[in-house]
Amino acid sequence: MTATKASETTPGKGLPARGAKPASGGGIKQILGSDPRQFGMLGALIVLALFFQWLSGGKMLTPSNAQNILNGNSYVLVLAIGMLFVIITGQIDLSVGSVAAVVGICTALSINFWAFPWWLGILFGLMVGILIGMWQGSWLAFVGVPGFITTLAGYMLFRGLYQYVGKASSQPAPDEIRFIGGGYLPEWGPNTGLNNSTLVLGVAALAILIVLDVRKRARVIKAGGTPIPLWAAIARLAVIGVALGYLTWLFGSGRQGTSFPVTGLILVVLGLAYNFLASRTTIGRGVYAVGGNKAAAALTGISVKRTYFLVMTNVSFLAAVAGIMYFGRSTSTGPSDGVGWELDAIAAVFIGGAAVSGGIGTVTGSLIGGLVMAVLNNGLYLMGVGSDMTQMIKGLVLLIAVAFDLYSKSQGKPSIIGALARGFNPKAVENELQPGAGPNRELGNPLWAVLSFLVFPVGIVLWAVWRKDRPGSAKQARNGVFAALIVGLFISVIALFMALAQTTGLVS
Repeated sequence: MTATKASETTPGKGLPARGAKPASGGGIKQILGSDPRQFGMLGALIVLALFFQWLSGGKMLTPSNAQNILNGNSYVLVLAIGMLFVIITGQIDLSVGSVAAVVGICTALSINFWAFPWWLGILFGLMVGILIGMWQGSWLAFVGVPGFITTLAGYMLFRGLYQYVGKASSQPAPDEIRFIGGGYLPEWGPNTGLNNSTLVLGVAALAILIVLDVRKRARVIKAGGTPIPLWAAIARLAVIGVALGYLTWLFGSGRQGTSFPVTGLILVVLGLAYNFLASRTTIGRGVYAVGGNKAAAALTGISVKRTYFLVMTNVSFLAAVAGIMYFGRSTSTGPSDGVGWELDAIAAVFIGGAAVSGGIGTVTGSLIGGLVMAVLNNGLYLMGVGSDMTQMIKGLVLLIAVAFDLYSKSQGKPSIIGALARGFNPKAVENELQPGAGPNRELGNPLWAVLSFLVFPVGIVLWAVWRKDRPGSAKQARNGVFAALIVGLFISVIALFMALAQTTGLVS
């Protein structure tokens, strides 16, 4: 039995059928759209920011801290956009950090030694990034070397090239590139209590969203569909307006000379452009098609080789953009340029909802995922947590996010998390073992699949808090956490074996 729910159009899914009935559901569902789950990660970001605002005594949501978060993580978010398209196709790129470092040093040397104007130095750096991407894309698309191996070789090759070209020297950035990497929108006009450039940007963003919503509503009506109720559309725009108003105040009310960062503006432009590319163009749909089923995409006339070539070229281009942004923010090149960037970008994409197997992911989700990691990193820093504990917590957050992804997207192919979840649903396992039965979609309660793993990050966070607030009891707290970890590990192993036993029919 199939059911048709006509509402507003979803990117890539066309217009609703003529004469379809409006979508049913509560007021919240109508306000958020046809699938409120897509706002789950945004809700997690808000809750995380409020949580650290409370723990840090109000230091998280301040103008200066918000500007630092955006300024200090924009280059990783730019990388995440490019990494998303690579991951959607089922590939991976481990070389983006090294590529960004090479582009940074090439840009610096072209300006400082070849006397290039700053704008020509930027174009030269971007061209270097594009050429590297075309080179790596050729190995993947036309030679057939897997992307993991190609970019692993590129990671080592271009890191060595950066060291060879730079010769351990530090090259300063000109003022124009420093403005691009660490500047703010200028102040002008009358005194409104806020930075006028930021104020205009916020008002323009709200106006554009209203126009787009009205046009979308008109297209749905023209096609014979039934849009969401007018009150729900107004309520949605009101919520967005309040959020934009708060962000405008947050970024526009900082100390004199600060406002919305230039890197944030670059990120917004790239995010809108690539979101349009992914959802509204044949190139973007081809990327999703190749990631979903490469053989089927080839049968429909999509060139798989061309798609691989384009996504690898594109991610290196965005790595070049990120490298130039970081070059300007740090004011000079240095030995740490690009180190670990690829891991942060990959984590942002997966936390943002991209599928490990490819074919699924959004630009908006990847940006939110990157902001989650940025807020987590900043919040732990404000709490005084060391870099060692911060890395452990971030790794566990990534692990849990991917575990949820494996649970929600497993289609009858048991992963550890999928098998664990099915183990607590014996009826689903019994149906799956029936002769001729298709892949089971009833995977049980996801709470059981990750419950035992939650002991680890919670224990580490509590340990960090106790260690800061009660130095005298650090040893006692550490012993308690270690005991909890051992118990959690024991429970995990028992649950895993029980799940596998039930999945294979050894126990019922």
